[in-house]
Amino acid sequence: MATVEGTMGAAGKPDATTAGLTNSGRLRAIIAGSAGNLIEWYDFYVYAFTALYFSSEFFPKSDPIVQIMATSGIFAVGFLMRPIGGWYFGRFADRRGRQAAMVFSVLLMGAGSLLIAVLPTYAQVGVLAPAALLIGRMIQGFSTGGQYGTAATYLSEIAGKGRRGFWASFQYVTLIGGQLLATLVVLVLQQVLPEEAMKSYGWRIAFILGAVGAGTILLFRHHMHETLSGKDRHEHAGSLKELLTKNGRAFLTVMALSAAGGLAFYTFTTYMQKYLVLTAGMTKEAATLVMTGALVVFMIQQPLMGLLSDKIGRKNNIIVWGALGALTTAPILMALANVQSAWMAFLLVVAGLTFNSFYTAISGVYKAELFPVHVRTLGVGLAYGVGNALFGGTAENVALAFKSAGNESFFYWYVTAFLAMALAVAFTLPDSRKDNVLDQIKV
Repeated sequence: MATVEGTMGAAGKPDATTAGLTNSGRLRAIIAGSAGNLIEWYDFYVYAFTALYFSSEFFPKSDPIVQIMATSGIFAVGFLMRPIGGWYFGRFADRRGRQAAMVFSVLLMGAGSLLIAVLPTYAQVGVLAPAALLIGRMIQGFSTGGQYGTAATYLSEIAGKGRRGFWASFQYVTLIGGQLLATLVVLVLQQVLPEEAMKSYGWRIAFILGAVGAGTILLFRHHMHETLSGKDRHEHAGSLKELLTKNGRAFLTVMALSAAGGLAFYTFTTYMQKYLVLTAGMTKEAATLVMTGALVVFMIQQPLMGLLSDKIGRKNNIIVWGALGALTTAPILMALANVQSAWMAFLLVVAGLTFNSFYTAISGVYKAELFPVHVRTLGVGLAYGVGNALFGGTAENVALAFKSAGNESFFYWYVTAFLAMALAVAFTLPDSRKDNVLDQIKV
C-alpha cells in the first residue's frame, strides 16, 4: 500500500505518496478531485435536462413521447459506453495513477460536450445529425465510465481512517452538484429566453459552458496528491483476469448493487423531470424548479449519510436503503402521478431522494473497500459501469415504454423489485468497520 515511509517510482524518484500529506493538503486534494467530478457530471447531465428542447431538432415528425424516447435512447447509449470507459480508465489509473486518469477523463468529457454544442440539426444535414449526436454521447459515456471509478477510488483512498464515509461522500455531493448546476443553467436560460429560442440555440449554450468548464480541470491537477505507489504498479495492476479470477464475488456484488442504485437514482433524478411533465402534467418550468429544490436537499444529505456510515458501517447504510426503497418507491411514484401542487411534488421527490441518499453517499467508498489496490479502480469502475449500463441508463426508456403501452405503473414495481434484490445482497457485505483494506493506506 501507499505509505509515507518510502516507495520509489519507476524513474527512481519518490512517489507523490512518499511526500506526506498535511490536513490542509488532504483537503485541497479532496476539493481538486471533487471539482473534476462536478465538471464531469455537469457535462453528462446537461444532456438530460435539455433533451426536452433539442429532441425535435434531431428527431422531427414524431409525437413528443417518441421524440423523448429517441433522445433517451441516445442517453442510454452513453451508459452502454460506461463499461468500456470503466475498463480503459480503470486499467489506466491502476497502472499510471489516479491523477492522470481523472484529468484525462474530464478533458475528454469536455470534447464530447463541445461536439454536441456545435452539431447541425436534422433539417440541415438529415440523418447525419442524430448520428453525430450519438457519437458525442458515446464520447461522454466513455469518459463518465472512467471518471466514476477513478474519483470513487481516489476520494476513498485520500480520505483517511475514521472519516472515510464523510469525505468520500463528496463524490456524490459534486455528482449531484453537477446535476444541480445543469438544472440551474437550464432554469436561467428558461427565464431569459423564449421557448422557441431554447429549442433553436439556448440548449447549445449549456453545452458550451460545460466544454469551457472541463478545461478548468488543468488548474486543479497539481493539488491532486497521487495515492498509488510505485510498488503497486506491478504486472498484475489493472489486470482484468486478476480482477475476475481473484475478486469475482466482489465484482458481482458491486454490479448488482450498482444496477439497483443506478435505477433508483435515475428514476428520482433525470427521469423525474420528464415524469413530472408527461405524467403529472406540470409545466417544464415548474418541473425544473421542483427538481432544483429537491437536488439541493439531496446534496446536503450526502455528508450526513456519509458520517452515519462511519458510525454504523456501510453495510447497515445499504440495508436501510434497500428496505426503505422497496417499501416506499411505488407509493411515492403513484402519489406523484396525481400530485396537485408543486410543493407536494417537491416533498414527494425529496422523500424518494432521501431513502436513496443512504446508498448514494457511500456508493463509491463501499466499492473501493471491496477491492485490493492494484485492481481497485478497475473493479469499481467496470462493475459500476456494467450495472448502470444495463439498468440505470435504461431507466428512462423502460419507464417510457411502459407508459407508451398504457402500463406505467409496471415501472414502479420494476424499480421496487431491484431494490428488494439489493436488500438481499446487502446482507452479504462485510462490515466496513473491521479489517478495512483502505485503512492500511497512510497518505
